Amino acid sequence: MEETHWIWRFDQVAEVQGSLDGDWEAVRGLLGGKGANLGEMARLGLPVPPGFTITTAACLTFLERKGAWPDGLEDQLAEALLGLEAETGKALGDPQKPLLVSCRSGSRFSMPGMMDTVLNLGLNDAVADGLAGVAGDRFTYDAYRRLVHMFATVVRGLPDEPFESVLSAARRRAGVASDPELDGAAWREVTERFLELYREHTGEAFPQDPRTQIRLAVEAVFRSWNGRRAVDYRNASGISHDLGTAVNIGTMVFGNLGSSSASGVVMTRDGTTGEARIEGDYLTNAQGEDVVAGVRTTKPIGELEREMPEAYRELAETCVLLERHFRDMQDIEFTVEDGRFWMLQTRAAKRTAAAAVRIAVDLVEEGLIDRAEAVRRISPEQVDFFLHPQFANAPRQEAAADGRLFAKGLNVSPGAAVGQVVFDADRAVEWVAKHGPDVIMVRPETKPDDMHGLVAARGVLTSRGGRTSHAALVARQFGKPAVVGCEALDIDLEGRFMSIDGRRVEEGDWISVDGTLGEAFLGRIETVVPDVDDPWLMRILEWADGIRRLDVWANADTAQDALRARANGARGIGLCRTEHMFLGADRVALVQDLILAKDEVGRTRAIKALLPLQRSDFAEVFRVMDGLPVVIRLIDPPLHEFLPEYDEVLRDVLELEHEAAGSDELRDKQALLDSIEDLREENPMLGLRGVRLGIRLPDLIRMQVRAVFEAACAVKREGM
Repeated sequence: MEETHWIWRFDQVAEVQGSLDGDWEAVRGLLGGKGANLGEMARLGLPVPPGFTITTAACLTFLERKGAWPDGLEDQLAEALLGLEAETGKALGDPQKPLLVSCRSGSRFSMPGMMDTVLNLGLNDAVADGLAGVAGDRFTYDAYRRLVHMFATVVRGLPDEPFESVLSAARRRAGVASDPELDGAAWREVTERFLELYREHTGEAFPQDPRTQIRLAVEAVFRSWNGRRAVDYRNASGISHDLGTAVNIGTMVFGNLGSSSASGVVMTRDGTTGEARIEGDYLTNAQGEDVVAGVRTTKPIGELEREMPEAYRELAETCVLLERHFRDMQDIEFTVEDGRFWMLQTRAAKRTAAAAVRIAVDLVEEGLIDRAEAVRRISPEQVDFFLHPQFANAPRQEAAADGRLFAKGLNVSPGAAVGQVVFDADRAVEWVAKHGPDVIMVRPETKPDDMHGLVAARGVLTSRGGRTSHAALVARQFGKPAVVGCEALDIDLEGRFMSIDGRRVEEGDWISVDGTLGEAFLGRIETVVPDVDDPWLMRILEWADGIRRLDVWANADTAQDALRARANGARGIGLCRTEHMFLGADRVALVQDLILAKDEVGRTRAIKALLPLQRSDFAEVFRVMDGLPVVIRLIDPPLHEFLPEYDEVLRDVLELEHEAAGSDELRDKQALLDSIEDLREENPMLGLRGVRLGIRLPDLIRMQVRAVFEAACAVKREGM
């Protein structure tokens, strides 16, 4: 029996595609999006560090077998690692020329909820001693402490706080503000303390065998598929739970070798607006996780052109190449190692709904996709985004003038959100369940563990992070207004408050977040639904009209609603609910007169008063929809909705019986109470709805039908 191929090198992607009859989606299903794209970049000749992918099939088999490795996978992993050693001229565990690798998850669909990357696998005490003699203590022990920290928290599931406390203490002792300012001696001390913490929490020493480190990291990736944050993300995104994740093992390249090294994350277009320009962040002398984690303030990618012009040129050329190859906006991770440019990842980029629409239109005009493809790329939810709230202009200006503008940051996901402040993901979910959905989650930065809170909250505010941080990416994908990187904001997670310039906001206080402008305000600001006037959206809807096979009809109950529906392409009104025409104080009073009428004369008087109002309503709708169909539903509410609350009237009757027995006011109130009791229904959805109302009040139905026909005749005479 032929052995299953569990592992493929990045440069074997053509062979994989051939074995799957050329089906690229099947390649993505087997190698995951990350692995497939790494292979495709290698095929295009881009500088990808050597590596290999363990398939999603291996993950699913591992999970099915309750943690037992698939037959043959262990041998194939050993062979693949030997191949990496031969290709790079380095060896695992060699103190002089050590091979260090990263371990990354990568399912078919990009999932920020999956496992964090583990970097620098292969480092141990002996390798660190040897590497320090070549690269120095600062680089070596910065790399080693990262491995111990990531391995402890990601692979072994230890809490992050003890490690962060050690880092904070090291910065305080050294009198520096950020990690890169620590020297080699400080990093050596931090690493020693991390190794002690690992032993204290696990009861065993940090694994010194590089192959054991890699094996445990691979298993952690497999298990992460069923982790809480991954499941939460799939549930929120509608991703199937039976796909599994691939594992990508890649040779390490280092962006933290000094001033000629850097790491960055960019999008080939603006993820907020869709503008055709490179957008993103980078850090000099840093590894990639520093950029996306938000632990350091990043630099805009435009500065790289001045700082490292050759690397920027390669990046810009790569952005153009990948966009044209994949025919879509890309999210790219790169590293510059001592001046040499490396590509670590590319994938379809997360974007706001506004950006998605503009990009789809622009790609058509650039000849990369056709109109039908552009329409298919836009979901109904993205069109719906254009109806999302924004802050009303006058209240927003008033809040700014009153000094309620609290913080400013990066506008990474547009829209307006108003809610009560909470400071962690679990509390956000609990708060929504208890108090309702109006919650703003505030964090120094977010991590994949915060996914459930991000989904539950109305909006997001962070003190750290850039345009490609976790908070920015997730907020854009789920249409949550977000402001990140408010550096002046001091967040006390233990005390559950935040402060800036002496002003303090407690958990539960209301704030308003403007993700369009990157601002946060104290208190609540009124929101409005904007008109759908985006020019790129109009193009998409126009193209959709050109290829559609079905009409879209609107729900519209007034002429104003009908006008808006027609302006946005509705080809008719599928439901005009006439009970909404009876709202408003003057009309409710007439309906009450009809319901409470004691005889035919009273009912006739109320009906005659309602007829011209209804006739005018229908005529206005017909004029707007000239030439298009209108489906009308005759009045269909529970009638008690037009009357005062039963308990309120009962209380009045009881008070009058005590204070004004025998009075006309008491008789009137008692008659009203009797009518309300007569109309009360155990199940309002069954009581007088539908034909039953026509049986009880046939004159009301006759009036509505008469109003419809008279209005139709009137507008017909006008030439409609």
